[in-house]
Amino acid sequence: MSEKTPRPGEFDLIGRYFAPLAADPAARGLVDDAAVLSPPAGCDLVLTKDALAADIHFFSTDDPQDVARKALRVNLSDLAAKGADPIGYLLAIALPGDWTEDWIAGFAAGLAEDQARFGWSLLGGDTIRAADKLTLSVTAIGSVPAGEAVSRAGARPGDILYVSGTLGDAALGLKLRAGEERAARWALAAHHADHLVSRYLIPEPRLGLAEALRTCAHAAMDISDGLSGDLRHLLRASGLAGHVRLADLPLSPAARAVVDADPEMLASVLGGGDDYEILAAVPPEAVADFEAMAAVAGISVIPIGQCQDGEAGDMTVFDGQGEPVAIGGTAYRHF
Repeated sequence: MSEKTPRPGEFDLIGRYFAPLAADPAARGLVDDAAVLSPPAGCDLVLTKDALAADIHFFSTDDPQDVARKALRVNLSDLAAKGADPIGYLLAIALPGDWTEDWIAGFAAGLAEDQARFGWSLLGGDTIRAADKLTLSVTAIGSVPAGEAVSRAGARPGDILYVSGTLGDAALGLKLRAGEERAARWALAAHHADHLVSRYLIPEPRLGLAEALRTCAHAAMDISDGLSGDLRHLLRASGLAGHVRLADLPLSPAARAVVDADPEMLASVLGGGDDYEILAAVPPEAVADFEAMAAVAGISVIPIGQCQDGEAGDMTVFDGQGEPVAIGGTAYRHF
């Protein structure tokens, strides 16, 4: 687009790029002041919100399609942890003064792609001018059978702690994204570096675990601020202590290569943000069913520790010899 071409106004922008995303009748074509949503019969609504700011949660130079996907997926991860299925979302976007229509077009394309993949749609929102940098806020709405939403506060002594996927990839990917010289310092193969950066840019929400969590888990949450911090949140909410075995933490080959080259990065694996994996407390009698349902969904789940009586929120980390170890760092902090 030429610099001399006038940028579309707010309503033109909505009509051109966002109204086509509002396929659900509840959105009323984005021509009304609000959406009107009826929950599915026999279901509760689950609502969550995450805000993302440029150069805090993503880089201003990131591809707009990747930014859109991340904005949606961090919210989908919260729905997954509650055992919910996505219905739709509200989007508020604060655009900086230098926004371009090309950027909006790419952003809308990213939204459309993930709407199709995850089976939900835009229900409404707002578009304003930012005082500084781009800021996004997504309110996600999901449904869960009535009374079956999974809380982080329901864990019991003896529950087995599981995590999905692999840990630490995104935190290490952020370090690479912020300074590519680290790849050389860690002697990291190109495909390993690409994997870590991709995991930072585009999370993978574990919606396929929703039924397994509803059926088998006493408690669950998504790991957005690092395992060490989020596990403490779950334990504190449940009034329990717990332990984790370092040797059992699931690491990707890329993350393993980094930790082997620089053991201090283990603190980032445990305490860095942006994993968006699922942490679940599963009673021993439900372990086999949980693992089987996860396998059917094509999602890896690994037992890493156990809940126990003790001071609420207390977490002990054991090394391969069963000795307690201190790990630097606690969790990603938003401010």
